[in-house]
Amino acid sequence: MSRRPELNKALDSSTFREYYYLKDELVKFCRENGLPVSGSKAELTERTAHFLETGKILHRTSGNAAKKAQIFSEISLDSVIEPGFICSEKHREFFKEHIGSSFSFTVPFQKWLKSNSGKTYRDAVNAYEEFRKDRKRGVSSIDKQFEYNTYIRDFFADNPGKSLADAIRCWKYKKGLPGNHKYERSDLLILES
Repeated sequence: MSRRPELNKALDSSTFREYYYLKDELVKFCRENGLPVSGSKAELTERTAHFLETGKILHRTSGNAAKKAQIFSEISLDSVIEPGFICSEKHREFFKEHIGSSFSFTVPFQKWLKSNSGKTYRDAVNAYEEFRKDRKRGVSSIDKQFEYNTYIRDFFADNPGKSLADAIRCWKYKKGLPGNHKYERSDLLILES
């Protein structure tokens, strides 16, 4: 098993993205390097990766600039979702037209919109439909920054007879590896050692 590299300025951004780091570690790195420490884990990850790649501080988009862009632009299925997305009456009308009168800005959908700037509104309509299907099936979504929770849920879905200690042992093994941090059946090998 390879060891997770220490998070410091010498680490390159592609290697950084291969490993799992706690939010506290990202905040500490940002603070030590003069980067903003506010925001979600996903924002801190992007800020850190940008800094490691360019040596420059990634600033947040002004909320006022995002609001102005939304006020003056027309929305179509092929329009690109703006950075700093803000739920507005104009957006509500668009989604009601394309999804139906039952449309509402659910929390998961709002989070999806805010974290997927650059994708199209067609993608947003499709994502909303997926959220609706998941709700009907009783599947709850776990935000990307909660990789541990997702891992543990998926572990137990595949191994109902295993203990939480087994799940945590597999998680600790997995988060030390490069690549994705999603549960895979091959992670169970660590329980045999």
